[in-house]
Amino acid sequence: MIFSNVTTYRPFLLTGFPGLEDSHLVISTLFCALYLVAFMGNSTILVIIRVEESLHAPMYLLLSTLAATDLGLCAATLPTLLKLFWFNVREIDIDACLIQMFFIHVFSLMESGILLTMAFDRYVAISNPLRYTTILTNATIAKIAVGLLIRAVAAVFPVPFFIKRLRFCKANVLSHSYCLHPDIIKLSCSDHHINSVYGLIMILLTFGVDSVFILLSYLKILVTVLSIASQVEQSKALNTCVSHICAVLLVYVPMLGVSIIHRFGKHVPPLVHIIMGYVYLLVPPVLNPVVYCIKTREIRTQCILQILTSHKI
Repeated sequence: MIFSNVTTYRPFLLTGFPGLEDSHLVISTLFCALYLVAFMGNSTILVIIRVEESLHAPMYLLLSTLAATDLGLCAATLPTLLKLFWFNVREIDIDACLIQMFFIHVFSLMESGILLTMAFDRYVAISNPLRYTTILTNATIAKIAVGLLIRAVAAVFPVPFFIKRLRFCKANVLSHSYCLHPDIIKLSCSDHHINSVYGLIMILLTFGVDSVFILLSYLKILVTVLSIASQVEQSKALNTCVSHICAVLLVYVPMLGVSIIHRFGKHVPPLVHIIMGYVYLLVPPVLNPVVYCIKTREIRTQCILQILTSHKI
């Protein structure tokens, strides 16, 4: 009986850019370009790491896992975005909305866990380089990836069932062209404190714990690097962390902004909510491949070689 409330309600309504409906087709061009960059960039990284045996090392295997997660995040949001901006179809069934929400949050939690693992990878590589490949073997990386997936699924799995217990009495207009947990529960006309508390606990135990351990890893990295006598070696060691630091900032800064706006930005203009939502979901998948291709010499070299080979063909 706890599921019967929802079946009588109208579908949720997706939202693009209010007041700019006539320009949605033009705006969609920008989104398509960003998605294309994200798909091409992350796919290129996956292909290069898969084909080039010299890149079958812990750091690059973790990078390929991050790229696969970014691809999953893009795939989870693209269908509803195109449906809205290309065909002006705003309705989405609650079950479809919950499925999309589930995958968005699972991939987001996976991304956070991978960034934590990459921070540990950098710490081991700098503090104990001789045992680096024996501590972080390919089998260990695979087990960590499976563990992160299980953690993400276990954390998000109860959320759809908690939402199914809620009643939705009004016009169920979402703030974005996709479904997020905070956006859905604020539309409920019944008590959703359990959902809010669980969501907060989930964020603290995943993103919160991950961010603390990432910070601790870099504090230990900094201590290790400062103990190195040569400034050249210090610079070289820190340079290996630049790409990862950029990836962490690209994920955590927009995520923190979205969380603050959702919880405390009741008087913030709706356009800010919408833009921050797209920044949160699109900036990491689009810019992560760019950052790693620019800062990682091995990947950059393989990209250039593939481009030159394709032109010869």
